[in-house]
Amino acid sequence: MPIANFVHTLASRPRSSTKGPLDVDDNPLMSPVVSQTKRLSGRSSQNASPRPSSTQGRSPIGRSTPSVGIPVTTRDFSFLLKPEIYHQLSPLTTPAPFRNPAKLPGADTPIPKLLENGHFRAAAIAAAQELTGSAVTLGSVSINPTDHRRIFDLLYVRLSCLCLIDAVPLAAQEAKALEDLNSSFYTDEETGAHLAPWALRTLVVRLQTIGFGDPRRAVMSYYELAREARAEAARATKVHDHSAAETWKGRLADLGIKVAGALIEMDDLAGAVAHLSSLQETQLGGQPETAGGLTAGGGRAAVCRALLWLHLGDVDAARRCISQGLSEEVPGRVIDALADMADGDYNSALEKWKELHDEMSETEVQDEMVGVNLAVCLLYTGRMSEARAILEDLVSAGQTSHTLLFNLTTMYELCTDRPKNLKIRLAERVADMAPETVMGGWEKTNADFKL
Repeated sequence: MPIANFVHTLASRPRSSTKGPLDVDDNPLMSPVVSQTKRLSGRSSQNASPRPSSTQGRSPIGRSTPSVGIPVTTRDFSFLLKPEIYHQLSPLTTPAPFRNPAKLPGADTPIPKLLENGHFRAAAIAAAQELTGSAVTLGSVSINPTDHRRIFDLLYVRLSCLCLIDAVPLAAQEAKALEDLNSSFYTDEETGAHLAPWALRTLVVRLQTIGFGDPRRAVMSYYELAREARAEAARATKVHDHSAAETWKGRLADLGIKVAGALIEMDDLAGAVAHLSSLQETQLGGQPETAGGLTAGGGRAAVCRALLWLHLGDVDAARRCISQGLSEEVPGRVIDALADMADGDYNSALEKWKELHDEMSETEVQDEMVGVNLAVCLLYTGRMSEARAILEDLVSAGQTSHTLLFNLTTMYELCTDRPKNLKIRLAERVADMAPETVMGGWEKTNADFKL
């Protein structure tokens, strides 16, 4: 599809007119076969992760709350280290070229290196290994059940990587082990600071909504987080910690967008419209509007709102979002072209995408989103061979997102009666790329190539 799914959250009834935590005050106080087989050997059941033993020390990317220091606690998180929580990842969901042992990372590759090279499946397995203590290597050390920082970092790597490899149902089941992250159990007794990183908390809201099958859970949880973000922004402003204050205001703005997306996924379109209309530009962007147009923060907020309006089917409202200060900027031009596509005016959209594409080509920039939408417009205007050439050029440049590969394989299906050979050759072509040159993750799934 030319317009991707821009929001993936759930929600409930229309937002009431009373002031809540999302309202900001006007004042400043407001698997790889070989290595993965080694990693997954010794499981007690098909759905269980490896049996406990010792593990080598890996250090995932650390994430911490910016406004407070890292709390120290002796709280026991051993319940998150149980092997039965973590599922086995089958390598059969990946095309054969990506299971070539010569192209897979070694079993001792550190997690940061796996993430850097886009080996998300291997990183997810390695994170589960370290959590459960299942990797037997020389000099390995078992994780300390009270080391909440390391445990939560590994959990974030595990859950986010599962989402990146299209294993969201598994991530949703594993996220249930955390239960209620807003409970006092996850706060430091002395400082009151939350022990889990913000990125993990927002991710778990989405996953637990799926795992528990409770659509209203997302809205309630986002409002709990918004209440905290608003309080932290006010506290940081009071002590003149402007960097932390802007960070918390940005988080509050993101939560406002997430709530709107949650309402849309719940099919509460009236509630989504009411909530979206109530969000002020200042609270979305974290910065006020200026006389010369929107600031960088406000511009991002306007684009987010425009995309949500397009998702709701209100093209005029989407255009109004970018009518002041953004209409001549690249984000505004992108929204305008998407709006033309939503109206079915592919000839007009084609000219706009082509103009953007040519401008970027002059500066040797290849934007995948612009290229894919240009190709889709060419397809709908009967110029399939040109569309296919553009998509194949993007692949040659290292662009390999699901949207790009899916659209290209769809064109293969339209071009020939036997597209399977073309799909397999495309998979081999992507697998032959150096991992560090591939954008969006090296390993792909069968669904990416429609195999």
